[in-house]
Amino acid sequence: MSRLIVDTVTKRYGAHLAVDGVSFEVEPGRIFGVLGPNGAGKTSTIRMITYITSPDEGRITFGGEPVGPASQQRMGYLPEERGLYRKMKVGEQLVYLGQLKGLSKSEARDAARRWLDRFDARSWASKKVEELSKGMQQKVQFIATILHDPQLLIFDEPFSGLDPINAALLQDIILELREAGRTILFASHRMEQVEQLCDDLFLIANGREVLHGSLRDVKRSFGKNTVTMEFSGGDGFLDQLEEREAIRVRSRTAGHAEFRLLGETTARQVLETALPRVDELYRFELNEPPLSEIFVMAVNGQSPDTLEPA
Repeated sequence: MSRLIVDTVTKRYGAHLAVDGVSFEVEPGRIFGVLGPNGAGKTSTIRMITYITSPDEGRITFGGEPVGPASQQRMGYLPEERGLYRKMKVGEQLVYLGQLKGLSKSEARDAARRWLDRFDARSWASKKVEELSKGMQQKVQFIATILHDPQLLIFDEPFSGLDPINAALLQDIILELREAGRTILFASHRMEQVEQLCDDLFLIANGREVLHGSLRDVKRSFGKNTVTMEFSGGDGFLDQLEEREAIRVRSRTAGHAEFRLLGETTARQVLETALPRVDELYRFELNEPPLSEIFVMAVNGQSPDTLEPA
């Protein structure tokens, strides 16, 4: 089974401790989100998994074997820093990169054509990379990552530079790869994408684990304290509730509000305050806090009651 295991891994750069005893497992057929603020140790961890660097302590295995040149052949890595040859034609580049990953020239050519067709981009094959837009280059890099049908896939900010239509296409393909049983790491600062895609989460800060578990369990652990309302009429009741320190508003537009319940405030108390003051109530929904809030709370060690709105 192609399970990725990171076991008590530590990495130092001189006097700087970048990764401090990190451990997690990534199961095939699941998307594992690796999150962290800048400088948290996320990239250092990914570089060890990809065998670009090696841990000073601990062990990383894929499919039961230590990561190394053999696992690199079974891996597809889309780094945040893109690495295409700008003067090289797209088709030639994809064939070349496929051959580096063990495909024959004809296999690489067939795979490149198939994936370019999937992106409605067969005409790009004869173009140089430098002739393409940033979004088009991103799609070529994505194709290069999956061309050789790797068992382990690592996507670092894969949607950067893409419009919503192409981002949705990439998302569909990533979900297809999950359904095909691939082992997938997904790193992004876009929390809404993480919520849409990931089955499991690992949050790292200052080189150490902060949160770890399934997305469902992580969100449940923070409780249902976020209310979404849609209504017509005045919204002065929100000011009254904030003045009483009963809620903290996250976002507010005409007829729409999202806010967090504070202290002992209940959803029923908010509803009883709002109903006499609005014309119509179309939606009143109580949920767990969004992942963006959980991320900030976990990194800063703050509770929901003390967290300032983003």
